[in-house]
Amino acid sequence: MITKDTMITVVNKYGGRVGYKVDDLGVRRTFYPNEKKEISFEELEKLSYAPGGATILKDFLEIQNQEALVKLFNATPEIEYFYTKDDIRNLMTTGTLDQFLDCLDFAPEAIKETIKEMAVDLPLNDMAKREAIQEKLGFNVTKAIEIKDTKFDGGEEDTTDKSVNTRRRAAPLVKKETAAAPSGRRYNPDKK
Repeated sequence: MITKDTMITVVNKYGGRVGYKVDDLGVRRTFYPNEKKEISFEELEKLSYAPGGATILKDFLEIQNQEALVKLFNATPEIEYFYTKDDIRNLMTTGTLDQFLDCLDFAPEAIKETIKEMAVDLPLNDMAKREAIQEKLGFNVTKAIEIKDTKFDGGEEDTTDKSVNTRRRAAPLVKKETAAAPSGRRYNPDKK
């Protein structure tokens, strides 16, 4: 049974900071990526009534208590709400296209952002899934991978292998002394 004092574990699933304030309680919180906090049910309930609060709870933070979720939103969230990075990686590498499309349709924003990030970092090799990301999220994975792999120093990419030691094939030419600088005498700028 959940009461207003029940402490609920809440995790930031978004790749950036998420913050909110609840004026009624005088609370201001900031969650860093993947940070967990214990929050009272009363605070979560008041946040859900605040403008944008329900969006923060549904799309960016994960409430790790099924009963609290049902009580706050009068519904059980889709399974994608609880996906971890490992779940997303498995979905991208071994999941079916239909499973992936369902994820893109029902996942909260934090999961969609993780999908975009992981599609570039892995990289995602399934072209059908890349096209699905482009269509559903408006994110071009292929271009993002190309940009990630582009060198931005203004010059052409150096294709020479630096690990190979180059060796001389012949002895260098020996220079003869010039007549203008006889041997044994050195130039002294202080002496005229």
